[in-house]
Amino acid sequence: MFDFITEEHKMIQLEARRFAQNEVAPIAEHHDQTAEFPINTVRKMGQLGFMGIEVPEEYGGIGMDTLAYSLALTEICKADASHGTVMSVNNSLYCHGILKFGSEEQIQKYVVPVASGQKIGAYSLTEPMSGSDAGTMKSRAVLNDAGTHYVINGRKSWVTSAPYADYIVLFTMTQPELQHKGVTAFLVETDHPGFERGKTEPKLGIRASATSEILFDNYECPVENRLGKEGEGFKIAMTVLDAGRIGIASQALGIAEAALEASVKYAQEREAFGQKIGQFQMIQQKLADMKCRVDASRLLIYQACLAKKAAKENNGRYSMEASMAKLYASETAMYVTTEAIQIHGGMGYSKEMPLERYFRDAKITEIYEGTSEIQRMVIARSLTGLR
Repeated sequence: MFDFITEEHKMIQLEARRFAQNEVAPIAEHHDQTAEFPINTVRKMGQLGFMGIEVPEEYGGIGMDTLAYSLALTEICKADASHGTVMSVNNSLYCHGILKFGSEEQIQKYVVPVASGQKIGAYSLTEPMSGSDAGTMKSRAVLNDAGTHYVINGRKSWVTSAPYADYIVLFTMTQPELQHKGVTAFLVETDHPGFERGKTEPKLGIRASATSEILFDNYECPVENRLGKEGEGFKIAMTVLDAGRIGIASQALGIAEAALEASVKYAQEREAFGQKIGQFQMIQQKLADMKCRVDASRLLIYQACLAKKAAKENNGRYSMEASMAKLYASETAMYVTTEAIQIHGGMGYSKEMPLERYFRDAKITEIYEGTSEIQRMVIARSLTGLR
C-alpha cells in the first residue's frame, strides 16, 4: 500500500514487535507499579540497535531512517510506553542533536557508546519556572578567565532518564540579557564534580522511565564540550524537538493501537443482554471512531517522517509536519484510551487490565516536548508566517 515502506522497514518493525511482546510486555505492569527503571531491557534495546536506529553504523547505530525508527518505537510503546520514552529520548533528543550539530570528536565520544546501548543519554531544557518559555531559564554558564571552561550553576527539572544518564545535552544561559538568543548547549558528563541528581518525580504515567531534577554547583564544562556556537542553543533545542515530536507521536500511536486492539478483542468476547457487546451500535460507533483516528495519526506520522527526509536533503525544516503528527496522535491516544476504558466498563478501570495504564501513559504525550497548545501555535505560525 505504501511503497516507501521497504522490506527493511518491515523487518525492524517485526523485530521490535517480537522483542516488545516477548520481553517488555511481561514486565510492564511490575515496572509501572514499582517505578523501577528497566535497565536490563533498556540495555537489550541497545544491543538490538533500537537505541540508535538513525545513527550511522560507523557511530554505533544501524543507519536506518526516521520511518524505521517510528515503526520500531510504535511497537515498543504498544507493550510499554515507559520503555518507549527512554528509546525516544536516546534517539531523537540526544543522538540526533549531537549528530547534527556536534563535532567529529563529540560524536565519537558521546554518540557511539549511547547508540550501542552501553551508555544512556538525556536531554535537559526545562527548569522549575521555565517550561515552554525557554528564554526565561535561570541556570547559567559563565566562561572562566582562562577561556578553558564554562562554570555552570542552576537547577533543571523533568529530565527523562536523568537518574541513570551518563551524558546529558544541557541547555543553559550564557547571555541572559539576550533571552532565548542567549541560550547555549553543552555536553555534560554526570560523573564529574558539581553535578547532582535531584528528586525523582512521582509521575502519573510512564512511571518506569525515571525522571528527575539535576543540579549544577560550579560544574566545570570544558569549552570543547560546547555543542554548536555560543548562543545557538535555542535553535539547536527547537531543531531537535522537531525530531522528538515524531518520536512522541509514534509513542502515542503505539499506546492508542494497544488500547484499540484490546477493545476490539473485548467487544468480540464480552456478552450482555444475550449478544456480544460488539453488536451494539454504540460500541460499534466507538470502535469505528477509534480506528479512524488511529489510522489518521499513522498517516500524519508517515508524512512527518517523509518531510524530515526531504528536509535533510535540502537543509530545510519540517516543524509543521512534526507538530501536526504530535498534536493529533497525542490527542488520539487520550481519546482512544478513554473510550477503551468505557468499552471495558469496570474492568477497564481495574488494575487487573492494562487499560488504565494506557490511559495514564497517554496523558503525558499531550504535554512533553511541547504541549498541544504549543503545537497549535507552531502549526498556525507555519501557515501564516506571523510571529
